[in-house]
Amino acid sequence: MSRLQDPTKIDGVAPEFIADPALLDAVSPSGDRGGIILGSGLQGEPLTVSALRSVPTRVVLVGGLYLARQVAMRAMAVGAWCIVATGRPAAWHVLQKAAGTQNGQPSPLVQIRRLSPVELPRPSEDAPLLVVNDGGPTPQDLFPPRSPWQTTVYVLPYLHPQATAVANGADLVLMQRLPAGQADLAAQIWRLPQQMTRQLTTLKDDQVVALGRNLWRPLRLVTTSKEQAILGPVRRGD
Repeated sequence: MSRLQDPTKIDGVAPEFIADPALLDAVSPSGDRGGIILGSGLQGEPLTVSALRSVPTRVVLVGGLYLARQVAMRAMAVGAWCIVATGRPAAWHVLQKAAGTQNGQPSPLVQIRRLSPVELPRPSEDAPLLVVNDGGPTPQDLFPPRSPWQTTVYVLPYLHPQATAVANGADLVLMQRLPAGQADLAAQIWRLPQQMTRQLTTLKDDQVVALGRNLWRPLRLVTTSKEQAILGPVRRGD
């Protein structure tokens, strides 16, 4: 429970998706190596997203910038390098603030770049790489995960029919509340039943649904006081 209260003290990286048999591939209570603690379940138990793995991994976030920045900060807390490719660099400078300085200079663990292909550093188990593709609702696949310990996160402010390939290729999808039309599109993409589709439209600002193969897990985002000082309160929008 202490790790849920202060994610900056998490040690290690979860090597694979660890799951209760009923939940399967993507979200679970805290594992032996921690993973990225994203939020809590209905009983207040910490839930860990093992998104930094020994296989190339794709994660799609559908929602506001707050969620994307919190996921990136949690990845940094467990030792990941973070490269953000974005058309709105000012919105991501908070990550550099969170990373602090090294020898009086911004930490090299966070790099903010334009939306153009670049050579990526080689990730490893000791230095996994999180690449954030903040390219709008129809992002170009500039940094597809091609090596172990690289995770590419696609930040979608809303669902678009032309993003279907990116959405279907995700190992894990995290969705915040969607308006009715967006929820209907999500139902088409992931073949959701009516009950799940309706639930997407009623999520609170601090709620997220984790979606994966045979996985549907609502959870509540948890933010520490240190994170609130950087990101502000939990919210649905940017």
